Amino acid sequence: MALQTSLFDIDNWREIGATLARNKTRTFLTAFGIFWGTMMLSLLWGGSNGLEGLLMRNFAGLDTNMAGLFTSRTSKPYKGFNKARRWNLDQNDLDNIRSNVEDVDKATGVYQSWGQMSFGDKSSNGQIIGIEPDYLRMNSVILKSGRLINESDLAGSRKVAVIGDKVADQIFPGIEYSDVAGRDISLRGVYYKIVGVAKQIGEASVAGRIDDSALIPLSTMRQVESGSGNRIDVILVSPKPGVKVKELLPRIRRQVYPIHSIHPADEEALDCFDLSEIFEMVSNMFLGLTLLSIFVGFGSLMAGIIGVGNIMWIIVRERTHEIGIRRAIGARPSSIIIQILSESMVLTTIAGVAGIVFSTIVLHIIDMATAEPGLPACGFTLTFSNAMIVLATFMILGTAAGVLPAIKAMRIKPIEAINDK
Repeated sequence: MALQTSLFDIDNWREIGATLARNKTRTFLTAFGIFWGTMMLSLLWGGSNGLEGLLMRNFAGLDTNMAGLFTSRTSKPYKGFNKARRWNLDQNDLDNIRSNVEDVDKATGVYQSWGQMSFGDKSSNGQIIGIEPDYLRMNSVILKSGRLINESDLAGSRKVAVIGDKVADQIFPGIEYSDVAGRDISLRGVYYKIVGVAKQIGEASVAGRIDDSALIPLSTMRQVESGSGNRIDVILVSPKPGVKVKELLPRIRRQVYPIHSIHPADEEALDCFDLSEIFEMVSNMFLGLTLLSIFVGFGSLMAGIIGVGNIMWIIVRERTHEIGIRRAIGARPSSIIIQILSESMVLTTIAGVAGIVFSTIVLHIIDMATAEPGLPACGFTLTFSNAMIVLATFMILGTAAGVLPAIKAMRIKPIEAINDK
């Protein structure tokens, strides 16, 4: 009588269950090893992705391929000027960058001032930022009510303002954001019509946090700040896709330095806060963390697989007499191999799937706990493709763990096995 190894053979499944149930403690501990290894691999893999998402969420809303240009003291004497000279960017620099520097996708100027913002007897101190519409394309915001600064506001030098949600909460306590739009607000003694209330998406910012600020057209800012002339505090530059900021910087210096009589080789006079480098650094760091997590998780999984191999060796040794009888009455060697491998696969599949399911639930709970309204999810999840990789890995290794014991069982000679005590 040959062993029945059909997938749908109930007797075969009962036999597998009976074999694994003979020593419940041993089977449980082995299955727990697989469960733990699979869970650790899944948690570490999904957790590393979530940690990257949690960190990157701080930069949500910012153009990932963007840089802020700031002035610094000159480091070289040039054309009669001593080094350590202060200088300022202006509108001419911005116009030259837009017109003459190839591969610039967006460029916008920012002028910053600090002062009191008030309505009635309520007031708050914060930044007043003169911007152009491109600023809000490179710094995306959550619009709570109203609208944003547009081209018409800039062209007409309109006295309009978009205020941050924290400013609105302080100056208009208890008033809905929708009712704030349309009111007048005093910014350093000059009244502006509020056209919108906005909130910054992430925590990181370039040229000031929007939540605590009031945004007005840059052209209006120049009229109000009569002493500023064409001065610009910060120029934000975003290259075209496929071009890096550091490739543009030498070209930008060639356009800016001659106007301000700065030495062409002075790399310190113009500072660059390159956001793309930060994103690249974070991405590389978490790539290493992901690889380390997979390595540690794979090590835990291998410990469980070794346990499966050990229990299969023990099962074969315990069933030597039984296997000999089966061989003596006509069981084929392939049937013996499939029987042992089936027991190995059942043990690894049940424990492994349980580990994946458990880790997926844990990651989902963490993802929900770290969620914030209006912000993208962190990504504490095990993707379907990653889950399939983990599943395939432990099934292959679990099956491999049973190969040697199965071969040993196949090679047992019936007469020796029957006489085995």
